[in-house]
Order: sequence, then C-alpha cells, then structure tokens
Amino acid sequence: MVIVKTFLGLRFQEAILAKVSELLGKTYRAATSEDESSGIDEYIGDEPVSIKPKSYEREKSLPESLEARVIFYEKKKNGLLVDFKQLASLFDKQG
Repeated sequence: MVIVKTFLGLRFQEAILAKVSELLGKTYRAATSEDESSGIDEYIGDEPVSIKPKSYEREKSLPESLEARVIFYEKKKNGLLVDFKQLASLFDKQG
C-alpha cells in the first residue's frame, strides 16, 4: 500500500511540476537529498517548492517545517486540482 501511494505521489509530483513550470515560463529541476531533508521536493526556476496533497494543509498537528513554497493538489475524479498561488504570486512580483 505504501509503495503504491509513494509511486502515485511521485507521478502526481512530476505532472504538477511540468505543468506549473510551463505556466510560469520557468524550468524545474530535482532537489538534492540534502534539500529533500528540509522538505524541498524540487525547484521551479531558483525557487524551492514542496508538493503536498490538500489534506496536508488541514493537518495542523504535523511538526514538519517546510523551507519551500508549497504547491497543494487534490485528486479529483477527472484529474488533479492544483493550487500554486504561493509560487505564482512570487513570480508575479519578480516580473
């Protein structure tokens, strides 16, 4: 069960990164293992990002402190609903 969830999570992550970076006109790259220990999944442009399911946002009891902007996603019947406003607003300000 954990293997399947991890595999699906990684597939979602890849699809989300590809689409969000395309929409923002930026490239993305993998984080290092050291970055990952700080909660960074990838970089879009030079900005560290973490990709989490929408349910993560509701889990107030989680002790993790992320050092990245978070992209939330929610699995829907016909695809994924992705919220990347934390990242989009940053790039809007940079021009």
